[in-house]
Amino acid sequence: MSDRDPRMNMPTAVQIPYNIDWIFQKQRCPSRVWWLASQFVITAVGIFSKILLMLMNKTRVYNKERLVDMISKRPQDVPLLTVSNHYSCFDDPGIWGILPLRQACSTNRIRWSMAAHDICFTNKYHSMFFMFGKCIPVVRGSGVYQEAINLCIEKCAAGQWVHVFPEGKVNMEKQEIRLKWGVGRIIYESPKMPIILPMWHEGMDDVLPNVEPYVLQWRKKVTINIGQPMDLNDFVDDLKKRQVPEPTARKLITDKIQEEFRILRMETEKLHRERQQ
Repeated sequence: MSDRDPRMNMPTAVQIPYNIDWIFQKQRCPSRVWWLASQFVITAVGIFSKILLMLMNKTRVYNKERLVDMISKRPQDVPLLTVSNHYSCFDDPGIWGILPLRQACSTNRIRWSMAAHDICFTNKYHSMFFMFGKCIPVVRGSGVYQEAINLCIEKCAAGQWVHVFPEGKVNMEKQEIRLKWGVGRIIYESPKMPIILPMWHEGMDDVLPNVEPYVLQWRKKVTINIGQPMDLNDFVDDLKKRQVPEPTARKLITDKIQEEFRILRMETEKLHRERQQ
């Protein structure tokens, strides 16, 4: 969707103290210098995540090959959309420490991911770090018709990998909350249907607790479970053929992901409990 879409001009009560417009411009048309800086940041963060998650903590990954293969072996023009729960501020980049270094440390292969503007993009230096880390600033409370969602759709159109935390926040209470409909819009409006790969993890909030002093821990057990790819092609095609209103369509698509989350959560929690015994 063009950034000239009239819905982009809808009023919002959300305050944006630091101007983030320039970030979208640079991420839409990255220069060679941008790619070099991004490669440096991605490499440093990738190595750090792998050391912390795989060496300093006891991480077990189920069905890892599904994610690894989707990143490197899917057709070049087919986008990948991964979705997962969000229990800790270290979920991203931490969970990507499970990947081989050739993926975790490659700015060409690693995901694009939305990050809260009021946490990660509060000044120039923080913004540059997260921008080069391929994080897209999302303004929570501004709805689905905002630049972050637009840019995710554009990256899907280019066949790239986008990761979304559809809970829309760090779910510290670990409650089942209604997923945000932005993920439904990305899927519905992507010119090329992405491969949708759900994931669930347990224990990341032990590695980085959600309470002060927010210090990274070690020797904690982390369980990551990669689900089966979701095939929503026929479902989305049917919604479009029946001309289902777009708000309804994105809700129905998001509900499908929520159903898959319920199944994957129960499976992963069981696996994690068995490791604790």
